[in-house]
Amino acid sequence: MKTFHELGLEAEILNVLDEIKFVNPTPIQEQAIPFLLESNSNLIASAQTGTGKTAAFGLPIIQKIDSNINQIQALILSPTRELALQIAKDITVYSKYEKKLKTVTVYGGASIDTQIRELSRGAHIVVGTPGRVLDLIKRKRLIVGKLRFLVLDEADEMLNMGFKDELDAILAGTPDNKQNLLFSATMPPEMERIAKKYISDAHRISVAKQNIGASTVKHQYYIVQARDRYKAIKRLVDYNTDIYGIVFCRTRMETKEVADKLMADGYNADALHGDLSQAQRDYVMGRFRKKQIQLLVATDVAARGLDVDNLSHIINYNLPDDSEIYIHRSGRTGRAGKEGISISIMHLRENSKLRSIEKMVGKRFEKKEVPQGSEICERQLFHLINKMQNVDIEHERIAPFLPAIYKKLEHLSKEEIIQGFVSMEFNRFLDYYKNAQDLNVSGRPEKGKEPFQRNKGNLQRFYINLGTKDNVGVGDLLSLVSKNLRNREAKIGKVDLLKTFSFFEVDKKYTDKILSSFKGKEFNGREIFVQKAENNEPKRRNKRRSR
Repeated sequence: MKTFHELGLEAEILNVLDEIKFVNPTPIQEQAIPFLLESNSNLIASAQTGTGKTAAFGLPIIQKIDSNINQIQALILSPTRELALQIAKDITVYSKYEKKLKTVTVYGGASIDTQIRELSRGAHIVVGTPGRVLDLIKRKRLIVGKLRFLVLDEADEMLNMGFKDELDAILAGTPDNKQNLLFSATMPPEMERIAKKYISDAHRISVAKQNIGASTVKHQYYIVQARDRYKAIKRLVDYNTDIYGIVFCRTRMETKEVADKLMADGYNADALHGDLSQAQRDYVMGRFRKKQIQLLVATDVAARGLDVDNLSHIINYNLPDDSEIYIHRSGRTGRAGKEGISISIMHLRENSKLRSIEKMVGKRFEKKEVPQGSEICERQLFHLINKMQNVDIEHERIAPFLPAIYKKLEHLSKEEIIQGFVSMEFNRFLDYYKNAQDLNVSGRPEKGKEPFQRNKGNLQRFYINLGTKDNVGVGDLLSLVSKNLRNREAKIGKVDLLKTFSFFEVDKKYTDKILSSFKGKEFNGREIFVQKAENNEPKRRNKRRSR
């Protein structure tokens, strides 16, 4: 295995790497650093999140920049403020002994006047988000005419977040002779178009397959009915008493709902999604980094660029449709040699997704049972006892109060004091999990087999005018039906998700409730239409209802 000392880096950078105990480069660093040090050619690199991309492009740029020339020589674009700040922080660390080198970060949601003042003082490297960078370029406050390096980091996510026009405008206004570096986990068609137009004759590096399925991450899954997902989350959090992690949801709506429920139920949680202002986002992330929040509920886009250490768990509230998204999620735990757990809450009809993800990760996931109420109570009890045993007793501070306390409790035996202490702290769990039902659904069916039997006579099949083209998943549809029913005990059967419409089954006694509850409702600005499906086919209308 190579070390950083074998890659051609100068002594000042190596001294920093030795100080921060960077010894062996990751695969992307081992390939990219020598190439960038020796060549001025463009580079397109495919690598997953958490594989050390910042050092892969940052170390060569630091070494090749002439800090005696007071002009912007490198522009690094990232999809989110958090990732931009993290990149700038890393570059500042790596350039510790490059005393003249200046790095400035620019992003939306913060004072543009402050950032203009920072740029006016001089900068060699600018790290920023596309929208703010383009704004500063148009104001002629960020001068890119002498750029030597342009880096697009997490380029695929910038496209997913709608920065296509900004990227086109920024790239079109930069010098033709600069070195373009594109780092992306995936290469969608639109990214290939940008690469073909602006990053010609590029050397390509692909190490994504070498960086997935980290040995430090355990992959587990739990099978429950879709309507029991939230109950399963609560049980897993109660069972894993010291959990510190991220719960990933598909949509903003689902993220808000799950976070609101957790907070209402007394859990130390909060949400991170695209509807938050930058100030709200900073507040939530500040509390999460300080571990004042135990669970962060987030969408994939909102969580991009978050760099939080020591996450114990990643929880997939739904399995993602794209296996690579799962890789991004699970890669946020099990870092720096520490163990982490990636949990997926799924139902039996997601079996094909599970197999696809397992194939990409290169591991077979472990099926686990959602803990029963008695198991959770026992776990919480001993967690409470352990906390009591390990508490720091400050004798001098409590000594003045002890005589009165001893007198107050002198009529109680040791056993009665212990029982009272446990009951006072523990009755909530005992009451909540009294007669708790088993949430587990048995089996991991083979491909093509029906996962469980249904009583067709008691289920009504419905047509709904939403499908995959509306960016709807099975979980979204189940959530939508459950929300409108407002009855957690109502039985929901099979869901058939098609391109432009779908079918779902609900207990017949809720037929009128389903038909009335969806009237006048919208999904992402589109009016919802639901009707009974007879013989698996609805009575199709001649033309779509206007929005």
